[in-house]
Amino acid sequence: MKKISDIAPEVLKKFRKGCVIPAQPLALDENRHFAPQYQRALCRYYIDSGVGGIAVGVHSTQFEIRKKEIGLFEPVLKQTAGFIDEWCAHRGTDILKVGGVCGKTDQALYEAEFEAGCGYDAALLSLSAFAGESIDAMLEHCRRIAAIIPVIGFYLQPSVGGRILPYEFWREFAQIENVIGIKMAPFNRYCTLDVVRAVAGSGREITLYTGNDDNIAADLLTEYRFGGKRLRIKGGLLGHWCCWTRKAVELLEEIHALIDSGKDIPHELLTRNIEITDCNAAFFDPAHSFAGCIPGIHEVLHRQGLLPGIWCLNPEETLSPGQREEITRVHDSYPHLHDDDFVKANLAMWLAD
Repeated sequence: MKKISDIAPEVLKKFRKGCVIPAQPLALDENRHFAPQYQRALCRYYIDSGVGGIAVGVHSTQFEIRKKEIGLFEPVLKQTAGFIDEWCAHRGTDILKVGGVCGKTDQALYEAEFEAGCGYDAALLSLSAFAGESIDAMLEHCRRIAAIIPVIGFYLQPSVGGRILPYEFWREFAQIENVIGIKMAPFNRYCTLDVVRAVAGSGREITLYTGNDDNIAADLLTEYRFGGKRLRIKGGLLGHWCCWTRKAVELLEEIHALIDSGKDIPHELLTRNIEITDCNAAFFDPAHSFAGCIPGIHEVLHRQGLLPGIWCLNPEETLSPGQREEITRVHDSYPHLHDDDFVKANLAMWLAD
């Protein structure tokens, strides 16, 4: 069993303080084969951007990697862990390695054990396979995974495969040993509030991360109060933050500094929150029920040279009508939100052997 106490102290400290954890895409070539050079370049880009962790095998990495006929789950997870360790050693740093775990219990147990064996520190646990199951069944599933590896809970929005998880679920989930954090991505203020309130009453140290791509900065700026207990969402584990990542790190550092200063939130930062949401609408394609969310982030990274194309494992998964133009619009409208210059200055190094 891998425990929270097994995580390197400096890595755990970063996670508890709150950090940027991008949900890493899958790099493919024009034949839709795994492209390790670009997967490695993404790892280097994220580490040099200043992230505190990287999540692999999650939605952005494409769930199709788990299909037997594709067979990419093990090689992608194992090689990416090696790429992260290699560049961290080169830079003299260390970050949290998060592996996605999904499926019914037998599959999830295999994935958790495999990731623990590859050196992953924690599992982001998806419950989408339990759409029709009872709360008790889901909790028992979570306990069994947490007996293998530290768990980050995941509240996924129902529109992309999640389900409503009531306060009572999160109250019990927060009592599971080896739960290190919770990523909240219901895209719903009421549901987010249920999670925060449950953690506030748990008496346990569980670090909250936003996955609400429609409300990133506001989530990070908000203090929650329940009786005498005060909580904050400390960082973000986000698909949105897998591109323009250097600016995401700068944003989180700015917000942490502002909170530490005790000063009022400037109006400009609230305006920037909406600008970030506008960018996310272009990347994640809510106009078409998120159909273009993965090729959308591929398009952003491809324009910078960090991916060779926007190909997905599913040939039918591509940009929605008008999405490419929307990405151009937000890129040009908000030059302060992209990190093109940072990528341009370092791309050759990240792609080098």
